[in-house]
Amino acid sequence: MRNSSLGSSGISNGMLLKKLFKTMLGFYPVALPLTIALIVFDSVVKNIPSLFMQHVIEIIEDAGLSGTWADISARILSAVAILALMYVLSLIADFAFGQIMAVITQGTLKKLREKMFASMQKLPIKYFDTNDHGDIMSRYTNDIDTLRQMISQSIPQILMSMIGIVTLFFIMIYFSIPLTIVVLLGVILMTFFIKKIAGGSSRFFFRQQTSLGKVEGFAEELMTGQKVVKVFCHEDRSQADFDKLNNQLFEDSNRANKYANTLGPLLYNIGNILYVIVAIVGGILLIFDAPNWSIAGMSISISIVVPFLNITKAFTGNINQVSNQLNLVVMGIAGTRRIFDLIDQKPEVDNGYVTLVNAKYEKDGSVTECEERTNMWAWKHPHSADGSITYEPLKGDVRLFDVDFEYEENKPVLHNITLYAKPGQKVAFVGATGAGKTTITNLINRFYDIADGKIRYDGININKIKKDDLRRSLGIVLQDTNLFTGTVMDNIRYGRLDASDEECKAAAQLAGADDFIERLPDGYDTMLTQNGANLSQGQRQLLSIARVAVADPPVMILDEATSSIDTRTEAIVQRGMDALMVGRTVFVIAHRLSTVKNSDVIIVLDHGRIIERGSHEELLAKKGQYYQLYTGAFELE
Repeated sequence: MRNSSLGSSGISNGMLLKKLFKTMLGFYPVALPLTIALIVFDSVVKNIPSLFMQHVIEIIEDAGLSGTWADISARILSAVAILALMYVLSLIADFAFGQIMAVITQGTLKKLREKMFASMQKLPIKYFDTNDHGDIMSRYTNDIDTLRQMISQSIPQILMSMIGIVTLFFIMIYFSIPLTIVVLLGVILMTFFIKKIAGGSSRFFFRQQTSLGKVEGFAEELMTGQKVVKVFCHEDRSQADFDKLNNQLFEDSNRANKYANTLGPLLYNIGNILYVIVAIVGGILLIFDAPNWSIAGMSISISIVVPFLNITKAFTGNINQVSNQLNLVVMGIAGTRRIFDLIDQKPEVDNGYVTLVNAKYEKDGSVTECEERTNMWAWKHPHSADGSITYEPLKGDVRLFDVDFEYEENKPVLHNITLYAKPGQKVAFVGATGAGKTTITNLINRFYDIADGKIRYDGININKIKKDDLRRSLGIVLQDTNLFTGTVMDNIRYGRLDASDEECKAAAQLAGADDFIERLPDGYDTMLTQNGANLSQGQRQLLSIARVAVADPPVMILDEATSSIDTRTEAIVQRGMDALMVGRTVFVIAHRLSTVKNSDVIIVLDHGRIIERGSHEELLAKKGQYYQLYTGAFELE
């Protein structure tokens, strides 16, 4: 079961929106307030025509039946001119808002993607082992897109509508408090439905985003393993599993949109009913010449009732606009939560302070740090006690003392592991799948931290070594190769970005990859895509070994490096690896016992414990489990 525990899931929607606003304000400290000011100005201007309508009707009423156009034209044209000027300013504000908002929206998405990627780069391996890769990818695509809709469309529209609601409210009480009370009673009813329906919608829109991530994760997994699906004729089973996830997505989306689609028509009709009620109440007040309470102190008249009807329509229309955007806001909040969940994940802890530097020997035999690459590395060890710094040449001496480890609490994987690898030694791990071979190497490079015991590297506790520097000193060739989109040369240079073309070619020759590379259409400039799909498994592995060779690490870990290679290619690879291993400390994990015979030490593991250790000849002489494995079969299953 994948782990879906998230870093920001505990905070409320309001706090999440506040966090988003602060983040955007940090990105655009000037542009964002300016955009809000433009929205406020534009919204106020768009909602004041009612005042001009009331003023024009009042002018006509004052003129009475005996008045002529000449008597009132100047006053009416003056009011119209002011209104036209306001609309021109509104148009300018609207245009400026649109242009600035486009920059803010796309810029915010760009920066959030960068923050997500930067955060992801700092996460421990455990996060990727316990979360679906497709679900993580969904945060970069679907969740970012829902946030885009919320930032560019929903929030500005809601802000405009809310400002419009406030503006119209003050205009209403300026005209007539009794009619305002009638409108507010209708609004209370509308608010009740919005709160009731939006709450359910929010819950199911978050489920929809989560279900969408699961569907994408499953689809990504099936695309990667499509050959396996076809080999085992699991198309029907895969279809059934996909349908199950897709049905769940349908259910969550259906229920979320049912809530959202119910709200709009309901509020629209309440608004229409409220319009009729205001017209009736206004007519009654006019007929009976009822007193009118207002801020302006005006008595009830046609010049108040007619504009008030338009105000009522605009007032409820703004509320409808808010409700129409709620589903997009809810989806945006769900996406925003998942985005910040990734950003807020706790990064890999690194309290190390010992670093790896280029070094050289001075004439007096002391070791000093230098800028240029000397093919000699040293551990730079600052001492807090006296403020001194010492340099220890990197030798490749790795020792484990009484190491215990568990991936999950109370489920130990390794028990009391003690072993050592002297500089230049080749240490092999053998044992059945799940015995703990790869786990030991994961602890050496601190992909995971031990529960108990100590691991020392050249006498230094690896907890004191910065993880980047520790891993820079370790070359790892995995069973599963990973090649990136780019040329063959780019993929080899991935081992050391400052390596020259000549150094990359020398590494390829050492690994035995040069021969097939030269036969490629463009040689070292041949483009690779889709994890080197145009190469054989053996060729991909040779490139992976060349990538490690160019890094020139003093310690190497070969994790099933030849298990996916045919016998002929294995002989080529083995020669390359033998050349590569000269003078280095090497840890080898292999199922093929024939590949570990020349190891200095062979360690046999069983259920996380060391049960045998010694050279090939020594273990055969003991006639223990290694002897049984070696004489019974060359493959460990």
